[in-house]
Amino acid sequence: MLKINNLHVSIGGKEILKGLNLEVGAGEIHAVMGPNGAGKSTLAAALTGRPGYDLTEGTIEFRGKNLLDMSPEARSCEGIFLSFQYPVEIAGVSMTNFLRAAVNAHRQYNALPPMSASDFLKMMKEKQALVEMETKLTSRAVNEGFSGGEKKRNEIFQMAMLQPRLAILDETDSGLDIDALRIVANGVNKLKKPDNATIVITHYQRLLDYIVPDFVHVLADGKIVKTGNKNLALELEDKGYEWVKEA
Repeated sequence: MLKINNLHVSIGGKEILKGLNLEVGAGEIHAVMGPNGAGKSTLAAALTGRPGYDLTEGTIEFRGKNLLDMSPEARSCEGIFLSFQYPVEIAGVSMTNFLRAAVNAHRQYNALPPMSASDFLKMMKEKQALVEMETKLTSRAVNEGFSGGEKKRNEIFQMAMLQPRLAILDETDSGLDIDALRIVANGVNKLKKPDNATIVITHYQRLLDYIVPDFVHVLADGKIVKTGNKNLALELEDKGYEWVKEA
């Protein structure tokens, strides 16, 4: 599904990713772990086409297409979704209107007719139940007045509505208490299918108690320096990241 080869990315002339390689197959969950400044969020930005990140070398192929030729909007419509580390508020824009515009933009890109109001509201209700999202939250403006946990839950709700092929969760566990973490993780697990994939970016092993990865990658100094199964995350929790760099 996703093939990254020798990826180099710079910000303001400083190289952050220094030859990163990664392959993600359909139906897989990959965890990317590493210390601050290793390049984890830069990887997410490169995949989604965030401005200000200069890709100086390497290739990214998504479902057989050159991702680097696509705008951020096209990448979204092709099926890439990013759950932000710090979701923003959009005052004056209701959740319903925001999501209906997004869903229908995806449908238009894929040559499908707009979803009717009744079908859209039915889908919203189904996805709300899936991620335990309260109706009172979806009636507000996007993230306006939401707690940190509610914002993260809202990200997973948006993911459920857009049904991406590749979901990138950028430190979704940041600032969550145990109950919110469980709800967010359960939503992610329920959305897993044989034809989609997830990249979970995190500092800590605790999220991986709830979202069990098929592969764990350690990112350090701009490269993936070690790959293993879920037990690698437990070793990192016990020994820290210096152990990997010294090994």
